[in-house]
Amino acid sequence: MRANERIDAAMTRAFELADLGPARGVNPRVGCVILGRDGRVIAEGHHRGSGTAHAEVDALSRLPAGAAAGATAVVTLEPCNHTGRTGPCSEALIAAGIARVVFAVDDPGNSSGGGGERLRAAGIEVERGFRREEGEIFLDDWLTAARLGRPRIIVKWASTLDGRVAATDGSSRWITGSAARADVHRRRSLVDAIGVGTGTVLADDPALTARDGDRLAEYQPIPVVFGRTAVPPGARVRAHPRGLLTSPGNALVGEFSALHTRGIRSLLIEGGPRFASAVIATGLVDEVHVYLAPLLLGGPRTALTDIGAATLADGLRLDVRETVSLGADLLLIAVPKGRH
Repeated sequence: MRANERIDAAMTRAFELADLGPARGVNPRVGCVILGRDGRVIAEGHHRGSGTAHAEVDALSRLPAGAAAGATAVVTLEPCNHTGRTGPCSEALIAAGIARVVFAVDDPGNSSGGGGERLRAAGIEVERGFRREEGEIFLDDWLTAARLGRPRIIVKWASTLDGRVAATDGSSRWITGSAARADVHRRRSLVDAIGVGTGTVLADDPALTARDGDRLAEYQPIPVVFGRTAVPPGARVRAHPRGLLTSPGNALVGEFSALHTRGIRSLLIEGGPRFASAVIATGLVDEVHVYLAPLLLGGPRTALTDIGAATLADGLRLDVRETVSLGADLLLIAVPKGRH
């Protein structure tokens, strides 16, 4: 196997290792593979969560003293360059005698970034951006939160082919079938928080839990209700296993930033046409999930209301990233143009 092929294989394995780490919370998922002078794997490591060893240190800890001298470290994220609950990985790699470091994505942190420059200053060969696009997609939530100081925001709705979320009489259960609803619950379990407006709470009384069949999923998103109207004492969401957060809903940009300070790095917006439209109007939406049912209803109950697009030129253009067939229904996953 050629040198570049070994690096590529090592990065593939590093992403696999990173995927073993926690997908939620304030820390990124990172994997590291160390190749010896002959290009063979001599150690692997990954980050297991806040307060645990970072991937590079985890990998180095599996080697006897001196065994990393002249080796190559292949990492999914730029080695950190600061002391937090653990020491800087850049210094650990230098101390171990690593000769070359290859990483996919730059660390955007003001304090944690700069590891690549520190390694170069110590005479270590550094290759940055190796399979960057894959790394950016893998770390979507964490990178958005780290770069922008807010959660990654996904807006989701289910509608008919003509864009209706309910019939004229208000009935909406169920527009989509069981496979689509199960997919919604699976995706709920992958985010830190789920947000709705108080209108949805008053009209539908949702539990805002993630379910796995008839049981609660192992991981539950934190429910966040936006709006000044009080959540009724008997509302189902008040019994949520993660508790309940409320937010006024009149200054969404700042309120999203406040959620970020609480460690929320991904937020799924599910609440009603008016609230979904208000979120889209902020210009902060990172992804849109639309579940389409092969059904026509007509009438006024559209998926969105006013999002500030008075002309076609003002509309939010999207790139469809993925389509998923779910029984008779179809899920479209789209991102605003210009975003990966």
